[in-house]
Amino acid sequence: MTQTFFSTARHLLLTASALLLACFGNAATFAQVAQDNLQPKPAPEEKAEQVLKRAIEVLGGSSYLNVRSAIGRGYFTQFKDGASGLPASFVDYVVYPDRERTEFKSGGLRIIQTNTGESGWIYDGATKTIKDITPEQVEDFKIAMRVSVEMLLRGQWRKEGAKLSYLGRREAGVGRRNEAVRLVYPDGLAVEFEFGARDGLPAKVIYKKKNEAGEEVTEEDRLAQFVAVEGITSPFIIDHYRAGAQTSRINYKSIEYNMPVAETLFARPINAKAVK
Repeated sequence: MTQTFFSTARHLLLTASALLLACFGNAATFAQVAQDNLQPKPAPEEKAEQVLKRAIEVLGGSSYLNVRSAIGRGYFTQFKDGASGLPASFVDYVVYPDRERTEFKSGGLRIIQTNTGESGWIYDGATKTIKDITPEQVEDFKIAMRVSVEMLLRGQWRKEGAKLSYLGRREAGVGRRNEAVRLVYPDGLAVEFEFGARDGLPAKVIYKKKNEAGEEVTEEDRLAQFVAVEGITSPFIIDHYRAGAQTSRINYKSIEYNMPVAETLFARPINAKAVK
């Protein structure tokens, strides 16, 4: 009888304590929610700018913004119907804001594509020919630059009068979410960028582009395997998807920053024999 009384009394005390804790906890929660609701929420544009600022910091801050050139080496692999082809080695020279030369080697053959703003040239090692790039290839290069994370974070879009807005958080896997922002250019090109909510790193780039049939399809870059080099963090794997199917993978093995890049690399050779 005594044991029963004390057991019952103890149970009541524990129950009462739990209720009190719950009440105080709920009161604290409600107070916090009320306080949060009183805090002014940033405008979509301001929130988007905060996402960009955080990304710049995690990628290297001023060191990242002060990159003027980059030389990347690695492998490029094409995919078709879910199957990967043979990887081709590449060397990529980038001089910001709008010069790039990429050299591919595969099966003993060499292909070079060089873009310098509104012009460029291509060398085909299989046919030993060199020719100017087409207007369509110039446009492709310009779109690639406008949808890149680098140009977003470097603010190149501001000169074009593009508008930035915050889209909210998106699911990005088990226990993971991304912060999404949208950039809309005056000509209608819209690009969505996703950054990890926890780490602030760029994760995805999504936009639409017309295919050879003139149909708009969704293009998507997925960034992974971030590596810090010389205080600058960059994705060493970039997977590209078109209409939901993977079409290519870029796998960097090394990246060098602010190394001298000779002007002659971008100049068009007088003929195929002069290609170096």
